[in-house]
Amino acid sequence: MHPVLFKFGEFAIHTYGFFVAMAVLAGIAIAKYEARRLGLDTEKVVDACFYVVVAAIIGSRLFYVLTNLEFFKSEPMEVFKIWNGGLVFYGGFIAAALVLIVFLKIHHLPLGKMSDIAALSLPLGHAFGRIGCFFAGCCYGKLCHEPWAVTFTNPDSLAPLYVPLHPTELYSSASNFLIFILIFFLRRFKKYDGQMFWVYIACYGIARSTIEIFRGDFRGATMFNTFSISQTIGISSAVIAIIMLIILGRKNSIS
Repeated sequence: MHPVLFKFGEFAIHTYGFFVAMAVLAGIAIAKYEARRLGLDTEKVVDACFYVVVAAIIGSRLFYVLTNLEFFKSEPMEVFKIWNGGLVFYGGFIAAALVLIVFLKIHHLPLGKMSDIAALSLPLGHAFGRIGCFFAGCCYGKLCHEPWAVTFTNPDSLAPLYVPLHPTELYSSASNFLIFILIFFLRRFKKYDGQMFWVYIACYGIARSTIEIFRGDFRGATMFNTFSISQTIGISSAVIAIIMLIILGRKNSIS
């Protein structure tokens, strides 16, 4: 759509980068709000957010590079051009989770409460980030003949031009906003710390694996010649999350 938001001579502000920044700010803001509500040290929570964001960006980019290794071997400098898109959520999630666990151990913060905070921050930030994907044209959809199909015409777009496509970026953004609203409402009724985290994992896994069906960009290797890596992770994580919700729900109802 509009890959470049502003341009001053040789200096350009890319729309993708702008929305990634908005995603980070939104995620940190809601994390700070929720930390205050739960009685946690807001400064430590914000510090945790900083490390998590750095880990998430590195992890998500690394995952993308590994799934497109042949291209980056021939164009190594493209690795650093994240404004052209190419951040894989699950790669960032795994890296961020590992860094967060270490941070919590060092600073003695409760894992359950912090994971519930993440369950609010992640979908809100992700929703903003996917809007950036839409403007850049990355993560585009397959050919679409529905009334809501979008056609990219900007020559700097990463999506195929002049063909109607599924707006998968907006599907993802909308699903993340809905997950955020759902968890924001449910969190006041949770029975135990960590419950909202598993609700988020289940909801996101289902949404992501469904939206993958409509993705038209290169998805890397497939499992059983059918499922993309992200789809496989999404389905697997959703199943695990549902099992955990059942087990923990029964355990806490007994206790």
